[in-house]
Amino acid sequence: MGVEQGRPAHVVVIGGGPAGLTAAWELLRHEVKVTVLERAPSAGGLGGTTVFEGQAGQYRFDYGGHRFITHNPDLLALVEELVGDDLLTAERKSVIRLGGRTYAYPLALGNLVRTAPTAMLAGAVRDLLLLPFRRPRQEPDDFAGWISSRFGPTLYRTFFEGYTAKLWGLNPRQLSADWAEQRISLVDLKDVVRRLLPGAANNPRTYARSYRYPKYGFGMIFDRLAAFVADNGGEIRSGVSVTGLVHRKGHISAVKTTAGEIACDAVISSVPLPDMVKLTGGKSKLRFRGLRFLNMPMAMDNVSDCTWQYLSDPDMMATRLQEPRRRSPFMAPQGMTSIMLEIPCDPGDRLWKMQDEALFELAMADLRRLGVDTGKATGECFSTYAPYAYPLMSVGYQKEREKAFVHLDQFDNLVQCGRQGTFRYLFTDTAMEMGQMAARGLVVGAEGSRWRRQVYDHRNERTVIETQSVA
Repeated sequence: MGVEQGRPAHVVVIGGGPAGLTAAWELLRHEVKVTVLERAPSAGGLGGTTVFEGQAGQYRFDYGGHRFITHNPDLLALVEELVGDDLLTAERKSVIRLGGRTYAYPLALGNLVRTAPTAMLAGAVRDLLLLPFRRPRQEPDDFAGWISSRFGPTLYRTFFEGYTAKLWGLNPRQLSADWAEQRISLVDLKDVVRRLLPGAANNPRTYARSYRYPKYGFGMIFDRLAAFVADNGGEIRSGVSVTGLVHRKGHISAVKTTAGEIACDAVISSVPLPDMVKLTGGKSKLRFRGLRFLNMPMAMDNVSDCTWQYLSDPDMMATRLQEPRRRSPFMAPQGMTSIMLEIPCDPGDRLWKMQDEALFELAMADLRRLGVDTGKATGECFSTYAPYAYPLMSVGYQKEREKAFVHLDQFDNLVQCGRQGTFRYLFTDTAMEMGQMAARGLVVGAEGSRWRRQVYDHRNERTVIETQSVA
C-alpha cells in the first residue's frame, strides 16, 4: 500500500533518534504498525546520554550541549508526560574564552570595557564609524563576508575567524552565510552598540537563559520515548544497519538490513541525506562535520559556574568546554564533577583516531591555560563520537541539497526527517516536530512531493533560530 493509496499498515522508521522515535510515537497513536531500526546499540541518537562507571560512582555525559526549549505546547506536554517530576528547570550561563581573557556572553558593556584589549575596542569603534561606507552592494553569500559587512573587520577577526575555521575545518569564506543568518541574533555592529548602552536589554532575542532538562541527562527523554514505543506495540531493533531498499517503479516494498529483509508499506528515515541518496543509487557531495567528545571526571564540586565555555583560541583543540552538572547536579556523584570537551574533527583525522590517553594529555595542557586545576582530574577519561554532528553548510550547499531531494522524490512512500536526514542544523524540538509531520503525512495519505518539502523545510525561515555563535 503506497502513500497515495491510503494509510500504510506497516512503516519502517530508519533511525532511532529524536525525529525517528517521535515519528514512531505518532504512528502508534494512529494505530499503524511500526518497526524502528537503529544502527547503534541503543536508541537516542545525538539526543542520547552515555553512563560512565567511574571510581567514585556514575557520571552521565550527553552528545553535546542539549537543552529542551520549545514554543510548541503539545510537544512540551509530551516531554513533561514522559519525564514527569524528573524534568528540571535550569539556567544557562555561558562565557567566551579568548587570549587568556573571559568575556561575558552575551556581551555586556562593563565586562567588555574591563576585559577587551584597548586595540580591539579602538578597532571596533573605527569599524562602527566606517560601517556605512563599507556595506557591499550585494548581500555576501559567504560567512566571512556576511559577518565583516555587519560587524566590521575587527570583531570578525577577533571573535569569528579563528573559531569558525576550527569548528568547520574550512576557511570561513567557504562557509555559507545561511549559517550566520540563522545563528547570530544581532543584526550588525550598531545593534551591538545599542545593546551595550546602559539601560538596554543585554539579552539577544534568541538567547534562552532558562530551559528544561531531565534529571539524569537529556537521553532520559528518548529512553522514555523508546520505552513507550515498545510498550505500545512498536518494535525497536538496535544494532541493525540498513544496507538497501527493495523498490519498483518508485515504490519501496522492503528494507534490506544486516539482520534480514523487512517488508513495509512506507519508510520514514533520518539517515544522513547524502547517505540515503547513495543508498538509492544516486550521488551527493553533501558532507557533515564530526565531533569527538572527551569526557573526564574531576575530584571537585565545581570547575566553574558556567554551563559551557566557548574556546575561541584557534590553537586550542576544543571549541567548547561543558560541565554536565551545571545542567543537573545528578550528572556526577556527590562531591565530584566532570568535564566534556567538544573537539571538531572528522573520521580518519588525527584527532579522531588518537588514543584517549594521548588526547587526555593534550586536553590537560589546554585546561591549564584556561586556569582549570588539572590536579583534580582523576585520570579517568573516555570518548564518544558523532560523525554526523553538523551539516557542512559550505557555499552552494543549497543546490546540492535540492538535488538530493529531487532524487528522493522518485519514491512515493519515503520521507526524510531530522537533522541529518534533511541536512539542517536544527534543534531537538524541530527534529521531533519533523518526525510528527512525516508520520501524519503518511497516515493521511498525502499526495505528491509538496508535503514532504514542508517537512524538509520546517522552520527553515531565514531568521535567527537560537544563538550559537560567539557574537
